[in-house]
Amino acid sequence: MTVSDLDRLIQLLARLPGLGPRSARRAALKMIQKPETLMLPLAAALEQAAENIRACSTCGNLDTADPCAICRDPARDRTLVCVVEDVGDLWALERSGAFKGLYHVLGGTLSALDGRGPEQLNVAALVERVQAGADAETGAGRPDAAIGAGRPREVILALSATVDGQTTAHYIAERLAGLGVTISRLAHGVPVGGELDYLDDGTLSAALKARRPA
Repeated sequence: MTVSDLDRLIQLLARLPGLGPRSARRAALKMIQKPETLMLPLAAALEQAAENIRACSTCGNLDTADPCAICRDPARDRTLVCVVEDVGDLWALERSGAFKGLYHVLGGTLSALDGRGPEQLNVAALVERVQAGADAETGAGRPDAAIGAGRPREVILALSATVDGQTTAHYIAERLAGLGVTISRLAHGVPVGGELDYLDDGTLSAALKARRPA
């Protein structure tokens, strides 16, 4: 490996969350010292992941299949839809084991500072998802056997307790008003300014169980 190759490896590793230049150099050195057991398997796994992993067209989760395993799971409660900012938050809630419904990944929050409006988020798909459930409830365009089958009845806004997160939650609540679903938010356990991906499993579980009307 040439010096330029090594520098490029360190620079790429340093872009990962939690890895600065010093940690990236240590990780690169470890991989170089064990190419057969570490570097080559990692390179193969990265290549396979890049080729096979995709976003679920239903909820936005990452998986090798579309719909994802969560959306395909018949044991999940399809009357509950938990709205999260990104896939990391979805994974955090799954680790807690407290939620057995479905998810919807927004892809971020509203932010005037960053120029991110509703069009940049997966909000329209959420409204369509709830509306489709409402149509199924009334039987619009659906056979009688499908009426009310698995329609969302509660949307949980599991967004970070930041200004942008709460602004986004308020906007979504307004968009879903009148569609016949209960809208709730995470309650105590999530500190103001806190982000879900950094909370422990117990805190997430308590927040889910103590959710309140939006």
